[in-house]
Amino acid sequence: MLGFIFIAVIGTNSSFAQSELDTLSLEQISAKLENPLTKLWSLTFQENFSILSGDLVDGKVYGNNFFFQPFMPFPIAKHKFMLTFRPVFPLVTSPVLINEDSIVVGDYKTGFGDIQLLTLFGPSTGSGIIWGLGLTTTFPTATNDVLGEGKWQAGPAAMFFYIKKPYTTGLLIQHWVSYAGDPDRAETNLTNIQYVFRYGLPKAWSIGMGPTIAINWQREQGNRLTFPIGVGITKTVRWGKTPFKLRLEPQYSLIKPDNLGTEWNIRVQITPVIQRPRKKK
Repeated sequence: MLGFIFIAVIGTNSSFAQSELDTLSLEQISAKLENPLTKLWSLTFQENFSILSGDLVDGKVYGNNFFFQPFMPFPIAKHKFMLTFRPVFPLVTSPVLINEDSIVVGDYKTGFGDIQLLTLFGPSTGSGIIWGLGLTTTFPTATNDVLGEGKWQAGPAAMFFYIKKPYTTGLLIQHWVSYAGDPDRAETNLTNIQYVFRYGLPKAWSIGMGPTIAINWQREQGNRLTFPIGVGITKTVRWGKTPFKLRLEPQYSLIKPDNLGTEWNIRVQITPVIQRPRKKK
C-alpha cells in the first residue's frame, strides 16, 4: 500500500506544469524542511532497524519500526501562523516478551503499531527563533499486544528551534499519559524529547543528528531512560519534478534500559515533498 502512495506522489507532482516547488532551489527546500512549522507538505518514509540487548537476553535481538509520516501544514490568519498535523503510521517487528522478566529468543511479531498524531500551532517564521505548542495523541491500533500499549493516550507537545544558516538546533517534546483503553494493560506515562543539531553544506547536503530521548516514567530506575546519540548525512535531490530529502543516521544509546533496550538504531528516511492541495477556482 505504501508503494502505491509513493508512486501516486510522483504522478501527482509531475502533473503540475509550474508550482512553488519549481521556483525553489534544492538548498532552499532542504533548509525549509528543517523547520517543524514549514509551509511545505511532505511524506516521510522512515525505516528504523534496531539492535537490542539487555539482561533478559543472551546476546542480541532485533526490532524494526517502519513509519509513514505525512506532514500537513495549514497557514491561518493570512499566513501569520501555521497549524500542522503529523500522523505516524507504524509497521512494527518486535521480539516477544513472555513477561517483564523473560523473553522468547527468536520469536517475533510483525504488524501495525499504535498510530500517533502530533498537532502543533505557532508563528509562521522561516528563520530565527521558531516555536510551537500543541497536542500529541496515541491511538491503540496495534494488531498485537506486543506491538502497542493498548491504551488511549494524550498530552502536551512543544517545540523550540533556532534556525540561522547554516545551523539548525532545536527540541521537540511530546508527553503521553493514558486515559482509557484495555483495563488489563499497564497505564502509560511517557516522554519523548527529540534534540536536533544540523549543519547545512553546499549542494543541498547537511550533516548532524536528530535522535529521540525516551523516558518511561512507569518503570523503575535502570529501565526508564533511553538516551541515543548519532551522526547522519542528508541530501536533497529531485526525481522528475518531485524533490526528495534522503537521510541516513546511525544512532547509539549511551543509556538504555538494563532489562532490554535499543543499543544501535539505523535510521533511513526518504521524504518526498508534495504539492499543497489548492481549492479549484
